[in-house]
Amino acid sequence: MNYKELVSEVTRLLDGFQEDKQCIDSFTQDTAKDLKNLSASDQKFIIDTLYGCIMHKKLLDAVVSIFYNHHGKKLFRVDRNLFIVVCYLAMFCLDDLGLEHFSRIIKSLDISKMHKFLSFFFNISNLTTHIQREWSHIYDAVVVDKNWITPLLRWCTEIEVLLDQLAQKMGTGNLPKKIPRKNTKPREFDLTQAKARPLPAPEVIPQQDKPKPKPVPTTTHRSPKEPEILDDVKQRNRQKALQILNEANSQQFRCANPQKSEKTQNVISQILQSHDAELQFDKLYTSGSPATQKINSLPVRLNTTAILREGALYNRQLEEELQRLERLSQGASEPSTFLQWQKEMKEKDLQEELAELERRRLEGRISHEEAVLARERVLERNHNKAQQTKEETAELMRKYAEKRLEEEKEMRELVQQVADGHKNSKAAKAKLQEIKQRIVREVSEHSRELLSQALEEAQAELGRKMELIRQIRAFESVPLVRQKFVDDTETAGHDLLCEMSLAELRERLARLRDFEQCVLEDRRQRIFQEKQLKEQLLLEQLDNIALRRSLAEQTALRSQEEKRMRNELREAVSRDERVLTLQKTLEQKQQERQKRKTGKYSMKKNEQVLPLTVKTTLNKKQFLEEQHWEELERNLEQQIHGTLQQSSKKNGAGQNHRRVYGYM
Repeated sequence: MNYKELVSEVTRLLDGFQEDKQCIDSFTQDTAKDLKNLSASDQKFIIDTLYGCIMHKKLLDAVVSIFYNHHGKKLFRVDRNLFIVVCYLAMFCLDDLGLEHFSRIIKSLDISKMHKFLSFFFNISNLTTHIQREWSHIYDAVVVDKNWITPLLRWCTEIEVLLDQLAQKMGTGNLPKKIPRKNTKPREFDLTQAKARPLPAPEVIPQQDKPKPKPVPTTTHRSPKEPEILDDVKQRNRQKALQILNEANSQQFRCANPQKSEKTQNVISQILQSHDAELQFDKLYTSGSPATQKINSLPVRLNTTAILREGALYNRQLEEELQRLERLSQGASEPSTFLQWQKEMKEKDLQEELAELERRRLEGRISHEEAVLARERVLERNHNKAQQTKEETAELMRKYAEKRLEEEKEMRELVQQVADGHKNSKAAKAKLQEIKQRIVREVSEHSRELLSQALEEAQAELGRKMELIRQIRAFESVPLVRQKFVDDTETAGHDLLCEMSLAELRERLARLRDFEQCVLEDRRQRIFQEKQLKEQLLLEQLDNIALRRSLAEQTALRSQEEKRMRNELREAVSRDERVLTLQKTLEQKQQERQKRKTGKYSMKKNEQVLPLTVKTTLNKKQFLEEQHWEELERNLEQQIHGTLQQSSKKNGAGQNHRRVYGYM
């Protein structure tokens, strides 16, 4: 087979290959079975070319797509696979085939198509701009430049000779052909055909290892030291300010005698006693019972919802009272004796409960004092451990500083070696800069051509739009006759059952408006009657509410008397023997803690021999810790006191509830 038939066979097989349904290996094996009648060299050429076109389809499609974008108006899409085969031979087989065999293959095909494609493909401007940019999207730019761009640029000068030969053939192709004379054709000897020289195997492209990525610097995941330094500075400044404030408060008025005279102290004590006498912490904050007869008092205005709600409540209470009286009238005994006994039991339970609550409060205070003493002992042990840890830390810091000095020395030597290596790369950078400048000049020339072409197209489009606007304005200038006469008594003429004239529609709307007015008047009359009935009901409810409120005032007076009796019971609880014993225990614990504080203060004075930095640090730390623990003690006392009060209220209410419903 000649070269034209071989290339057409490869093109036919590419047309029949379906990438999403067929495998490359199975397809080539089936193809080899179908080509058994051909010679070994032809089979090898077809199989190798077919396999290479399928494997490098992305690279070849990129070149052919750019070629159709430039010259697609004058070419057929059917020849796409033909250009793919020629592009594969030029990229991967040109060095193996040689220029002579490659020229024979090109000349056996359509000369005009091959001239257009090769002139586009072996153009230096196209190779270094459009084609290289598309190939760089598929493979690495360094691999593209080394394996394909540089070898193709070397063949450009020799391919220009082939293009000139194709151009000459295209020029002489229109001349009339001379009729050759019939000469005697000698008959060839029937000799054994020599085996065709097989095509050399394509050179294996070495796969380059990807460079190892640089490790992530440690500073990326490490938080900066500046916020920590700022926090330390703020903490030191705060401690210093607190220390200065404490010293100023403890050393104030040293320049003068702060002692008051005896007369001044007596006057101050009298003022304080009079002020304390005016304070009434245990007084019940009440405005007293309302007066039975109020003169010139403004009534409280209630809304409708409040009046109905309060009236319903009083009616329900009245029904319950009537039911109770009815049961009494049927033979039930008067529970006056039972109520007196129940009241005495309530007072007794309340007195015991208050005594128990007071004992619990004092036991909580005692346990708190014991916890404070235990905490002070723990702080002393921690102080000793901290002093030992500081000494060990100082030793470790010294060793760490020596290690850091050695590492810095090694790092300086490494930096010097890297700087020497950077000097050798300057010459390579200058050469690369010259190549880039040459490419930029070629790209700028091509862009100027494209801009001029786009300007011409824009001017033609603008002329077409101006002509269209002129035609539209000519149509708009033609006058239109818009005159229509309307008769109110005629219908529209759509032949509908519900069709009516404008006059009939107006009459029906007037009747509908009168009917709606009548309905509105009836609704207003009904609402007025309902409003009168509601006002009458509210007046009756107000009379009932006034009567019930007078009864509630009497009940409030009785509850105040019960509160007074409860206060007397609390005073009796405070004189209980167990409560007094717990108070004495609490005072002893507080005195012990005060002695420990004074002992600590004397110990601090004896420790002035220590260095200044250590002493100031310990004083600041101890001051902050004492202040923190005092605040915790105050919060704990307030929380315990509030919890005891809440529990006493809940227990008192629960016991009263159980007793009332238990004995009744």
